[in-house]
Amino acid sequence: MVEHEVVESTNSTRAARAAANGGNPTLEFSDGLPYDVYVHAETLHSLQQTISKDPGEMSFLMVSQIMELYFGLTSFELREAQRLLREDDVWGALAPLKRAALDIQGLNAAWRGLDWMTPADFNRFRDQLGEASGFQSAMYRHLEFLLGLRSATLLRPFHRQPEVYAALQETLRAPSLWDDVIATLARQGFDIPRDLLDRDVTVEHEGHPAVEAAWVEIYRENTPGNHLWSLGEALTELADGFSDWRWQHLKAVQRTMGEKSGSGGSAGANWLRRSMARVVFPEIWSARTLV
Repeated sequence: MVEHEVVESTNSTRAARAAANGGNPTLEFSDGLPYDVYVHAETLHSLQQTISKDPGEMSFLMVSQIMELYFGLTSFELREAQRLLREDDVWGALAPLKRAALDIQGLNAAWRGLDWMTPADFNRFRDQLGEASGFQSAMYRHLEFLLGLRSATLLRPFHRQPEVYAALQETLRAPSLWDDVIATLARQGFDIPRDLLDRDVTVEHEGHPAVEAAWVEIYRENTPGNHLWSLGEALTELADGFSDWRWQHLKAVQRTMGEKSGSGGSAGANWLRRSMARVVFPEIWSARTLV
């Protein structure tokens, strides 16, 4: 198979091509279709391999794959925000955080593709999925770890996939986005205890009075141009959207299978309810009571 590369163009070359075409799109290409070379659309559309004969399974599979892509995209943006925060570029970090919040809006919208599914619809192909479960999504686990929802136990399903397991270990052992935010607050002059900054980041962060006090002060100022206030609002939007995704996940499970056990061995809806009790960026929320 011949590998093609995207050939760069400029305003002048694009204008020349449009003039030569009389304003119509180009219809002949000598070296592969540029769109497919860039997007790999043919490859993407070859990945929908259903295992049942029920036509509804295609929606379930494709929505799951769309969510996987959004997990990856959101994680990419969060890592970029972390990089900028570590350089104390708080203003710069706002852009990837806002993009991440919009990515999660797209993630939430994907649930609409399954609104048609009743328990009878799901049951037509559910048994053939075996023990396949979204709980086993490595990219979702990266996203949770980046947001600060951490548990080393959740690595266990991946131990037979060495590269996946190693990548998840690396994410777990590195500071979360919230850890980097707290470190940023310390460098900005807020009184953050040293033991909090040096804590074991593989363990899930619990709300701390010093971090809460910092956000209370930031939100009480609420002045134009306050970069930390803007950071807080960007993080709030992100956490809020992620909370919406978890709530919609629970609703989708309730709509399609009620209180049945999950495919991956969990208690299904009840497991999701317990998971939702874990709060992303806890002091961003608790500070609001004190402002």
